[in-house]
Formats: sequence, structure tokens, C-alpha cells
Amino acid sequence: MRAVSLSRNPLLMKFNRYKWVYLLFLPLFTFAFVFDYLPIYGIQIAFKDFRPVAGIWGSNWAGLKYFIRMFQEPTFLRVFRNTVVISFLKIGLVFPAGILFALLLNEIASVATKRVYQTISYLPHFMSWIVLAGIVRDITAIDGPINFIITKFGMAPQVFLANSKAFVPILIISDLWQTVGWNSIIYLAAITGISKELYESADMDGAGRIRKIISITLPSITPVILIMFILRLGGVMNAGFGQILNLYNPLVYEVADIIDTYVYRVGLLQMNFSYSTAIGLFKNVIGLMMVLITNHLSRRIEGTI
Repeated sequence: MRAVSLSRNPLLMKFNRYKWVYLLFLPLFTFAFVFDYLPIYGIQIAFKDFRPVAGIWGSNWAGLKYFIRMFQEPTFLRVFRNTVVISFLKIGLVFPAGILFALLLNEIASVATKRVYQTISYLPHFMSWIVLAGIVRDITAIDGPINFIITKFGMAPQVFLANSKAFVPILIISDLWQTVGWNSIIYLAAITGISKELYESADMDGAGRIRKIISITLPSITPVILIMFILRLGGVMNAGFGQILNLYNPLVYEVADIIDTYVYRVGLLQMNFSYSTAIGLFKNVIGLMMVLITNHLSRRIEGTI
């Protein structure tokens, strides 16, 4: 049988044609392999009584012991509930804010003014939650500006970050502050691609700004909104680890403790590695299910985009 010439091999020909593209992709692939795929080896800790001295292979198998414990722990059920509640509040309140902000920016006629507002709104995105949490703590402190204002109206000052009723609203508002500008970028790009002739026709029909937004802008960017919503829904189990870790305290664990912060406390601080790995694996399975569901939804709406 005649050997197939390497020059006629479609796979090798494609690789040779795009070799520089693959070379550019190599650092990203290496990063993903080292930090996303190699750690999968440690998942077996969730099924073992892991002892660091014995190592992963030397530790005894525990079966589903830690998964059963997980569902019997009232604390886990609480953090699971908090994760879902906080995440869906962010989807329901923070996600639409990016769209609204993009629509408002689009209505600014002055290019220079629009760029100033965009730059100001983007800045918090490039600051870590360590810095942002410090700012939030100063604003909400007992001697901060918020308490200064409310005392002028005769009300008693409060420690807002220690108040379980105020903590979640502070999370939502601070997340809105950090993300609204950055989230509006893709919607502004979509709005820029809308044909100007549609707006000119609307002007001839006497349509005002609100009518043009409702009848032209929003329908035109609806496919982009749907795609971004599906992607956001796929990460519903990520409620904001960095933000909550830097803001919460034991007094608000009842409403603020989420799966990620619970895993951090139980796994790294209390060194209960098997239990924390089981919780993390459960969270990742739920996340995978959400990704599959959202991928199915994206395929269903593909024909309308």
C-alpha cells in the first residue's frame, strides 16, 4: 500500500499553513493546561480522607462520605442559597444596568463628553477588589460620608457592613459601580453598527429619542443582549469571590457567605481539604450543567440572530 505523502495530508497542510497562528495560541494553551487541566488530577481528594503527609495516592478512599456530609450540613445549604440569591440579584440588577448605561452614553452628542464619561466609568474595572473594598469601607464607616449625611437627618449612625439587611444592597451597588462601564462596551459597539438611515427615517416620521430607542436601538441590539445574558447565566455559581471576601465579616455570614468563600475558609484556613474539594466539585458540576443548558439555548436562538 502506497504511503500517503505528508504534503497531501490535509491536517499537516492546514497546520503548516497556519503555523504562526498556532504559535500565537501556544501560550494560552499552556496557561489553560497548567491551571485548568492539570489540577483535575486533584479532584480525587473529594473521594478520599486526604492527609498531606500521605499524599493523594497514599490517602485512604472515603467514597461519597464528604458529599453526604455536604448535604447534611446546614451551613452548606445556607451558602448555596446565598450564592444563588446574590448571583441572580446581580443578573437582574447589574446586567440591565450595562445596557441602560450604553443607551444613555449613545444619546450624548458631544464626542469629548462621551469619552470623559466612558473613561470615568471604566476606571473601577481596572482596580482590584482590595482597593475597591477599602473605598467602600471608608464610605460606609461609622465616621464616613453616608453616616455623616444620615445623622444630619436625625438618624443614628450605623455600621453598614456589619448589618445583614444592608450588606447585600452594598454588594449590588458596589458591583454595579465596578462593572457598569466595562459591561457597556459591547453594547456601545453594537449600537455603533446600527444603520444611520433607520434613525433618519424615524426623524422624518417625527419620532423622539425615547421612541427611537424603543423601536430601533433595542431591537437592533437584542441578539447581542441575548448572547451576553446566556453567557452570564452560565456563570451563575460565581457570585463574586473577591468582592465578598474583602467586604464580609462573621456578623453577615448568614446572608453573605457563598460557596467560594466557604470553600476558602474550610479548605485553606481550617485545612479540611477533602470536604472543601467535594464542595468545589459540586459547584463545578452545577456550573457545567448551566454551561450546557445555556449552550443549548444559544443554539435554539441561533436562527433569530
